Amino acid sequence: MRFANKVAAVTGGGSGIGQEVARRFVAEGGAVVINGRDPAKLAAAAAQIDPSGERVAVHPGDIADPSVGRALVALAVKRFGRIDALFNNAGVFRPKPFLDLDESEFDWFLDTILKGKFFAAQAAAAAMRKNGGGAIVQTGSMWALQAVGATPSAAYSAANAGVHAMVRNLAIELAPDRIRINAVAPAVVETPVYGTFMTEEQVKATLPGFNAFHPLGRNGQPRDVAEAILFLASEQASWITGAVLPVDGGVMAGRH
Repeated sequence: MRFANKVAAVTGGGSGIGQEVARRFVAEGGAVVINGRDPAKLAAAAAQIDPSGERVAVHPGDIADPSVGRALVALAVKRFGRIDALFNNAGVFRPKPFLDLDESEFDWFLDTILKGKFFAAQAAAAAMRKNGGGAIVQTGSMWALQAVGATPSAAYSAANAGVHAMVRNLAIELAPDRIRINAVAPAVVETPVYGTFMTEEQVKATLPGFNAFHPLGRNGQPRDVAEAILFLASEQASWITGAVLPVDGGVMAGRH
């Protein structure tokens, strides 16, 4: 198994891509600590990830607060003895026209997406250095690489562009410590995030319209992105660092 006796922390681990990554990591021999803002959702996710509770722990909190990232890493080390991988998956998404965005909304995107990933990665890297290495995988976004008129997302895209730039910079800085850092850049993935700004009926009516946006003809599922994330954290990717991998059904390749 790829992750036998390995330990990971997962931000945004209560649902969607993060939960799928955590579930798969444990299924492949590892142990995880999952983070999210909703304690009840985290508890339910943990029960699905490992019903025994032996290889999963939870740490609720808003990752935009740097102390939460530090505490998440500290819990992984305390509970399981080390940390080998950080899956920085937590994020927010809410399309809104540029001229309508106010400062608080701008800060919300940057604090959760960029600041949260920055300081969680900092805490993880400090702990990984003591282990002799590790892997950090950030969830970035296709929107940081290409604008989509149907979903105006200037602040969201800017925050994720910062995540992509951070990956390249940290890849160079952390390489001497044998810490690899990469990112995935997904297109439309069917996760609960859309339910944060649309009703259930709106989600059902809207998401199918994006299938054709992807050259492969369908929206992504959490498992599609989780597979790429886990690969980048594994020994199979031991010579890959500083990469931003589009996991987007072909969107960045072009259009028919």
